[in-house]
Amino acid sequence: MQSPIVLIVVLAISFLLGSLPSGVIIGKCIYHVDIREVGSGNIGTTNAIRAFGKKGGYLVFLMDFGKGLLAGLLAMLITSAFASAEGMFTTGDAMAMALAGGCLGHVFSPWLGFHGGKGIAVSVGALFFVFGPVPALIELASFIVVVVLTKYISAGSITAAVLCPFMSFYVFWGDWFAAIVCALVGILVVWAHRANISRLRAGTENRIGSSKRG
Repeated sequence: MQSPIVLIVVLAISFLLGSLPSGVIIGKCIYHVDIREVGSGNIGTTNAIRAFGKKGGYLVFLMDFGKGLLAGLLAMLITSAFASAEGMFTTGDAMAMALAGGCLGHVFSPWLGFHGGKGIAVSVGALFFVFGPVPALIELASFIVVVVLTKYISAGSITAAVLCPFMSFYVFWGDWFAAIVCALVGILVVWAHRANISRLRAGTENRIGSSKRG
């Protein structure tokens, strides 16, 4: 079992990891470009491909994905080190906080005036520890399949985010705190894609490789 302090520590560390703006860092350090001044101005993978090309865009994805992996790994190590029979919360609760912290940090990065990306890459990375490999691979596969079929990264992201609440209650059935926290993360990612949803419905969303602003 875990104490509330462990949950707060996991949330804080994961938030700081998630808040690191990969697109801005890679853009300025490698390409000498501020991604916020290109295309839609978003710091995520879609706009990174537009700003830096496919290699740079996928590097941003991998860095964001890696932030999530690291947040999940550190959460696992912290919960293992401070597990206590007197705790109020389960290890699953603490792992769910790692997912929440990483996604919140990415979407509301304090380094960018509490603006940021849309949270899908960092969330899927964290899920490999939060949900475990098989459910996380299902999430990742849903993202990849939809992107390949539609050429819309946003459509793949929304699909994975919509799947997240269902996977949350499957993985954490009976642990309602963890299940609800993870489900809310999925809802947050869908909310972060609200402009993309509007463009998809209007048929104006940019496909991979498009140079149009949006």
